[in-house]
Amino acid sequence: MQGESDHATTTTTTATASASASASELPLNGPQTSGRAYADLSPEAHSVTTERNVRIRTRDGIELLADVFRPTEPGTYPVLVAVSPYPRQIQDSGIPLPIVEAGRSDFFVRRGYVHVVVNERGTGGSDGTWTLFDEQQRRDLYDVVEWAGVQDWSTGDVGMIGISYFAMAQMAAATTAPPHLKAIFPVGLSSDLYDLVRPGGLVNMTFVGGWSVATAVAATRSEKVLRGPLVQAARKVLGHPTLHAKTATMNGEAALGLFQGVMRASYPAEPWDEIWMNLAISHPFRDAWWQERTVMTRLDAIRVPVHLGCDWENSPVHLPSTFDTWAGFQQVPEDRRPPVRMTLLGPGGLNWPWESLHTEALAWFDHWLKGRDTGIMDGPPIRYEVPGTDTWRTAHTWPPEDSQLTPFTLGADGLLLEGGPTDGSRSYLANGEALARPGKAAHQPDLPSSLSWTTPPLAGGLTFAGNIEIELDAAITETDTSWIAALEEIDFQGGAHFITPGWLRAALRAVDEEAAAPGRPVHPCTTPEAVPPGRTVRYRIALCPNARHIPAGHRLRLTIGSSDGGDGSGSSTSEVPSPLRMHHVGVGATSVNTVHATSRLLLPVLAPGD
Repeated sequence: MQGESDHATTTTTTATASASASASELPLNGPQTSGRAYADLSPEAHSVTTERNVRIRTRDGIELLADVFRPTEPGTYPVLVAVSPYPRQIQDSGIPLPIVEAGRSDFFVRRGYVHVVVNERGTGGSDGTWTLFDEQQRRDLYDVVEWAGVQDWSTGDVGMIGISYFAMAQMAAATTAPPHLKAIFPVGLSSDLYDLVRPGGLVNMTFVGGWSVATAVAATRSEKVLRGPLVQAARKVLGHPTLHAKTATMNGEAALGLFQGVMRASYPAEPWDEIWMNLAISHPFRDAWWQERTVMTRLDAIRVPVHLGCDWENSPVHLPSTFDTWAGFQQVPEDRRPPVRMTLLGPGGLNWPWESLHTEALAWFDHWLKGRDTGIMDGPPIRYEVPGTDTWRTAHTWPPEDSQLTPFTLGADGLLLEGGPTDGSRSYLANGEALARPGKAAHQPDLPSSLSWTTPPLAGGLTFAGNIEIELDAAITETDTSWIAALEEIDFQGGAHFITPGWLRAALRAVDEEAAAPGRPVHPCTTPEAVPPGRTVRYRIALCPNARHIPAGHRLRLTIGSSDGGDGSGSSTSEVPSPLRMHHVGVGATSVNTVHATSRLLLPVLAPGD
């Protein structure tokens, strides 16, 4: 069996002193549960010993490096494994970077768990070449889990933990069914790499460019740098309770200045440039390269309990896949479907370094790895916070069974009305902000570069939760274009509050109408088909599922265009609003895009008073 003890050696094991008392006393940032209390949780009863640079030998002889955090007291304990290309050396540093996502080791170890943080091959000093979610990586994940299951400090019960990339690695590992794996907690995951990188068929260049460079730089730094004075200074400063508390509302990218010297460093051309090319250039449509890297077609191989989760603000990255993964599990025959729970947090629910939902995770792993009756499996499997109410709701299904798809017409007068008139149309110039007529270089084109529809002030307020869709009846003058949409809440003062986005490459408009009935997930097809110029075509544009309470007197605004995010400079006021200033690369030549008033926004409205 791969992963047995003869496939693992520990060539460098430096036991350090127990974690400082001050570190263990730091409160956890972010919401800790899905709005409820749990029973019989493991108490804080252990001190912490760390073994650094532990070697894990895989079946092909490659050695991966890990840091192992475990209770000092002799005995065997359940193991929580976290795997990524991000430096394991900084995962316990407290630095608020979006690559510090393995979780607080001291929290779990003090409650009777071993926390194993592993660098994938070709990263953080591990041997080999990084390959990004292919079959080789899945074999490695299997071997790592099995190694953790047979160590002399292990009970043989292994879970996996960590958000974002760490969550994606959990899902990939679970598809290989390692015998020692008993439960996973993949919060903030993307189960389909294509949908993460090219939502609706449009490249999220802000994410791809920033993430690929940051990963390449961080994964190739030396041990001397990653355990050096810069990181140690950051660890000491951010360990102060006052500064630690301030990171609770801090975006991970905002702290790049703390690590600026490292992030500006160069990195080897291979494999990093090839990976960027594959993500951004070489595979514009879903092909075999992407299919090797999706978990969605392998969900029926997962047998261990799965706890999904995300926050509502994560709509341009991981939130869409959270719902796709939930829906995918519902397609697995019930007799083969593992227990699945899903928690949706309010704005700011995920933080960097990741510390939110640790109590929820403890309740989950105490139940599945220690056999404690924590109450984590009680009640409906879905729990979600509704922004605007600060209340939690539950559901057995997604969309929630008490939601009702309600159509709002995209009127020719710019009004967004329930049951509004359907005659007329409006037009905009796709990518037109870069053009000017001869002799009028300083003038804007006659047509706007995006269109907005706004409801009147909502007399009784509005609450919705579920899948959101635009049925768009439109004609374009080219054979392809980008459809980019944004739904916002407009307050009494006219201030805009982003709710959720949507994207679609027009040439990927075909959908399986039977599989994607209204209210169910809609995905672009895999093969492009040219749009007949000038002909009205029906498009189904999925907005990322969301939930919101809109107070009485506020309004909803829907914006549609073909450009978003830009460079974040605010130089273009015609761009479609974009969360986190994410910019998606447009397609097609300049086109006049005409939207007919037969188009509708389908909103999953909850009954008044619900």
